[in-house]
Amino acid sequence: MNTQMNKPPYLMISILFIGAFVSFLNNSLLNIALPSIMVDLGIKDYSTVQWLATGYMLVGGILVPASAFLITRFSNRSLFVTSMAIFTIGTAIAAFAPNFGLLLTGRMIQAAGSSVMGPLLMNIMLVSFPREKRGTAMGVFGMVMIAAPAIGPTLSGYIVEYHDWRLLFEMILPLAVITLVLGIWKFDNVMKQDKNATLDYLSVVLSSIGFGGILYGVSSASADGWSDPVVLSTLIVGGIALILFIIRQLKMDEPLLDLRTYKYPMFALASVIAMVNAVAMFSGMILTPAYVQDVRGISPLDSGLMLLPGAIIMGIMSPITGRLFDKFGPRALSGIGLAITGVATYMLANLQIDSSYTFIVMIYSIRMLGMSMVMMPIMTNGLNQLPTRLNPHGTAINNTAQQVSGAIGTAVMITIMTSVSKSKGEELLASVDPTTLTETTAASLSQEALLNGIQYSFYVALAINIVAFIMALFIKRVDTSEKAVYEIEKDGNGQGKPDSEPVVS
Repeated sequence: MNTQMNKPPYLMISILFIGAFVSFLNNSLLNIALPSIMVDLGIKDYSTVQWLATGYMLVGGILVPASAFLITRFSNRSLFVTSMAIFTIGTAIAAFAPNFGLLLTGRMIQAAGSSVMGPLLMNIMLVSFPREKRGTAMGVFGMVMIAAPAIGPTLSGYIVEYHDWRLLFEMILPLAVITLVLGIWKFDNVMKQDKNATLDYLSVVLSSIGFGGILYGVSSASADGWSDPVVLSTLIVGGIALILFIIRQLKMDEPLLDLRTYKYPMFALASVIAMVNAVAMFSGMILTPAYVQDVRGISPLDSGLMLLPGAIIMGIMSPITGRLFDKFGPRALSGIGLAITGVATYMLANLQIDSSYTFIVMIYSIRMLGMSMVMMPIMTNGLNQLPTRLNPHGTAINNTAQQVSGAIGTAVMITIMTSVSKSKGEELLASVDPTTLTETTAASLSQEALLNGIQYSFYVALAINIVAFIMALFIKRVDTSEKAVYEIEKDGNGQGKPDSEPVVS
């Protein structure tokens, strides 16, 4: 079947969108529900229940690097059906789990099924649309990738406040089953398959230890501190394994992750900007609810609703941004988007104890507007520079890099917030006469200290944003003309076959 079609398989892409939306939504759905799960299942400490979120992220971080091999080796139909079946089984186990152990098992199985969904959808989009129209297509994909996790906390807040937390899984289960049935019934193979592709098991082991160790270390650091022996040891082991993994990939003819994609300058630049932007985005999604709930004392439902307008804006803007990318290119869009994000981040860094709820919603929404103009344009531009054979590796690298950088950024921001808040709290307590200190005064000082920590963290996020803005100035639009594509393919495999010519699998 042709890897580049005259008419994109819209029905199949729609099925993939539903599957990807469900899996991406599931990623952030439990964050607000964790306290309720602790009470219901009798869990003593937050660090234990946090594994429902951390474990999901860990499994994804371990399996996403292998997605390039899976997409190359197996047909996209069998890969989607298998992934969706695994996800559905995990959802059913989690929905009816009588204890924490089974609930965590269900979440891990869910993560195993959903890990390949994003890379698979992105690769099908890349081969289904010509390079000059990829911006619009990837913009629609961005709507799913960004909006679904943003909607999660709002939906979770509502369900936790008015229903049982199990409904979070029970409502996903029928959607997963329907998507699985549609996939079995209507899915076709549109991507070239290499049945001779082999899996290097040592690379899988090094990747699992490397990415898994780093993700576990940074996730634990926010609760246990960076000096904790377990945190330090996992970070060191993970770092060494990752270095060995990189060296091995560069020496192999058929690597698990082809890091030679970084020899294409626009892909390399896009990947770095996306990582930096992921740090700023995910940290904002943690710091803003922390301010609203812990400083202002606003309920979880209202905290979730606060994020909803931003999610809606991102959902609306993503396809629009894709079309603008096709017309104007990535530099103008990403520059304007990062400028908007920077201004909004500065305003969030200056929030006060009495800042109004409406003001917070407005600034957060503006920040999400800026973010929506950055991610998909730079990623699409970077992927446009890769030859078709490297698309699975490019998408796998992007997904892994963003997940790891987002986790590290979130952990670092929480650590900064906690450290600054603690220092400020001690300073404030020292300035008050202990004989006049009341419970109300102590609570007020604690709020002020936490606000100071959040403000400081947002200033760090602003500095990161400025770095991304400077890098965006060096973005150049990739030429998607037939002649340019011919040269890309010739450079990639020596055959000189342009993408616009049908390739029969």
